[in-house]
Amino acid sequence: QVQLVDSGGGLVQAGGSLRLSCAASGRTFSSYAMGWFRQAPGKEREFVAAISRSGGITYYTDSVKGRFTISRDNAKNTVYLQMNSLKPEDTAVYYCAADLRGVGTVVAGRSDYWGQGTQVTVSS
Repeated sequence: QVQLVDSGGGLVQAGGSLRLSCAASGRTFSSYAMGWFRQAPGKEREFVAAISRSGGITYYTDSVKGRFTISRDNAKNTVYLQMNSLKPEDTAVYYCAADLRGVGTVVAGRSDYWGQGTQVTVSS
């Protein structure tokens, strides 16, 4: 089992940057594929980015490609989401996700483990 703690959200102007972090408990972090999702008010949760266990494979939703970067540090049990060139439409609560079954399960939104969420607000 793993517990996830999201952090790093905040208020930023359009064009700015934020880096989200997700710290995981346990000694088997490298066994989990990881990802980030977001949910804006009145909308369904949507996939943002995912990364394989080793970090060698990444996936992004089209709207964030070239602006967001997912990475992980298995020695620190942490996954990151670097968000640049932020837009007002990026405003949402961001959640990290983890699953032993691999990155495909994470991308599909079927992860077993989720963080509590961190609010990102981008002002125009």
